[in-house]
Amino acid sequence: MVTPPGSASLSPILDTQLHLRSYRDESLAHRHDFPQLVLPLAGRLELDIGGRQGCADSVTAAFVEAGAAHATCAGGANRALVLDLAPSTMSNLQLDSLARTPFVALTAAAGKLVEFMALSLTHSQSPSGARLQHWVPLLLDTLAQHPPQAKSRLHRMLARVEAQVAHPWTVADMAALAAISPSRLHEWFQQELASSPRAWLAEVRMAQACHLLRTSALPLALIAQRCGYGDQSAMTHAMRKLRGTTPSAYRKSYLA
Repeated sequence: MVTPPGSASLSPILDTQLHLRSYRDESLAHRHDFPQLVLPLAGRLELDIGGRQGCADSVTAAFVEAGAAHATCAGGANRALVLDLAPSTMSNLQLDSLARTPFVALTAAAGKLVEFMALSLTHSQSPSGARLQHWVPLLLDTLAQHPPQAKSRLHRMLARVEAQVAHPWTVADMAALAAISPSRLHEWFQQELASSPRAWLAEVRMAQACHLLRTSALPLALIAQRCGYGDQSAMTHAMRKLRGTTPSAYRKSYLA
């Protein structure tokens, strides 16, 4: 575990942190001031969560409420996906449901989602699983056995758009993915991201273009195409507006 035995707490986390961990055989007792999900991928873990004892394995998740004293013991080789949850990630409905039943049976759908997240984290260049943040609300809804809530539907849509950034997305397209009206989508973006759908999409495309400019030798026209710009001049215009530079100058600054 990252938290040393006997630690009273850790600083609150701003984003959900995802980790792949293995637990030792000896029991580790501690507490922390953020909620945590333990999702074993292999092996079996014995847990005591606030005096409630149970087992977590490939078909059972364990939820640790913020501040709850808990102990974990493994009886052999094991591997788990562990989510240190940002408080803002969880709705009161999810928190109440999971706190009442800290050992949660995984449905087939939840199990597939956990496998996907673990596989993605294994191959991610981000140690905290930043690209997986959009899937956390859906996982929480699934574990709490609730229909996808607004946040889950929004973040599921964001993940799909990010995965297909070259597609000529419109606000209507994104609203259809989330199964809501365009006006409601605008409300969700303001509530969750303090942005608009178009501004968010513009930043996603620009971030992807900057990544390719830094890490590849692809021609500028091909980068523009891959990032959803109509042509190279459109990407140049967007970069001047959002970054105050041009693609060629940006790339040269990383080659210098």
